[in-house]
Amino acid sequence: MTRKLTEKQQAFLDVLFEEAQGSFVEAKKLAGYSNNVSTTIIVEALEDEIAAKTKKFLVTTGVKAAWAMRDVIDDPTQLGNKEKMAAAKDILDRGGFKGADKVEIKGDSPVFILPPKK
Repeated sequence: MTRKLTEKQQAFLDVLFEEAQGSFVEAKKLAGYSNNVSTTIIVEALEDEIAAKTKKFLVTTGVKAAWAMRDVIDDPTQLGNKEKMAAAKDILDRGGFKGADKVEIKGDSPVFILPPKK
């Protein structure tokens, strides 16, 4: 169930991921809030909506990250590829596109001793 936001709250969310480029203070100004209104109060009131939009932003940014990885594959000698790959991997991981973790267990002895059956 989506809660009803005020006009200024909706404007704040709309500009936060566009013109304000993630700056809470800039989003507050662009949304038309008074300088007397605490940025912290606005952010705390919109915490759930900001988190949801951030996740969505990461997912949509994931496409650009995937293309950056492809560009590295196409031209592996380009300067800055290591940094591009690290940034793209972080974005994709945080957006939920992390690969499966592999766990390998090794022991000194291949024999397992189980407790006696009751």
